[in-house]
Amino acid sequence: MTSKKNWLSVPYLFWSGLFIIVPLGMVVYYGLTDRTGAFTLDNITAIASAGHAKALRLSLLLSLVSTVICFLLAYPLAMILAQVQVKRHNFIILIFILPMWMNFLLRTLAWQTLLEKNGVINHVLSFLHLPTLKIINTPAAIILGMVYNFLPFMILPLYNALAKIDGNVINAAHDLGAGHIHTFFRIILPLSIPGIISGITMVFIPALTTFVISSLLGGGKLLLIGDVIDLEFTKTSNWHLGSGLSMVLMIFILINMVLSAIFDKDGEGSML
Repeated sequence: MTSKKNWLSVPYLFWSGLFIIVPLGMVVYYGLTDRTGAFTLDNITAIASAGHAKALRLSLLLSLVSTVICFLLAYPLAMILAQVQVKRHNFIILIFILPMWMNFLLRTLAWQTLLEKNGVINHVLSFLHLPTLKIINTPAAIILGMVYNFLPFMILPLYNALAKIDGNVINAAHDLGAGHIHTFFRIILPLSIPGIISGITMVFIPALTTFVISSLLGGGKLLLIGDVIDLEFTKTSNWHLGSGLSMVLMIFILINMVLSAIFDKDGEGSML
């Protein structure tokens, strides 16, 4: 039986090798070589150049702001969901997951239509004789797009962690004289750290590496590091530089993986 089970893993191992290991190997190869195939670190150190460093700083800033906003919006909602009845919270969770069933590009294009100068929102404001918004092609528009697209990835891990907190623990804290604020900071918040770390990872990394949102809602006026990498691959065909910059972003991914492994050893903050 054990031998048969091992054979069942062969398709998965083949799939992983073909679509995970091989692409990563290609990125590492191109990132550490030049056009002649010689070994070099120039593609990685290029992140320190003025243009690339500026794009990275802007990406880190917008990603951090988006992650903080997602957390501030998601945590109260996750607490509410964790306290409602099972039948009701399943429906509420479905409402937040439903937009994820639509294509990511289409969702972002919808916001572009809403926010543009002659878009739906400004038409409504003009009809009501209110000042129109000038948000498209600004950092605020990019942050809005990030929060909208990645908010469910913050809600679900937080809800999963909060739902696993034993209500008797909270009741015991109240019985011992702890108030709501004290209970939150001493009981609920520490026990939800696995969900917080998982949610931050699942929002910050996609926000840091995105290029579709900044391209559509930023109008190409604000280049994030994801946009720079995309241009290197698609416009200038410089796969070596694009791969080198991608390897720099992998460092942030590895840091988040290490933090998740430290603070969420049992997978309590996972989305499942």
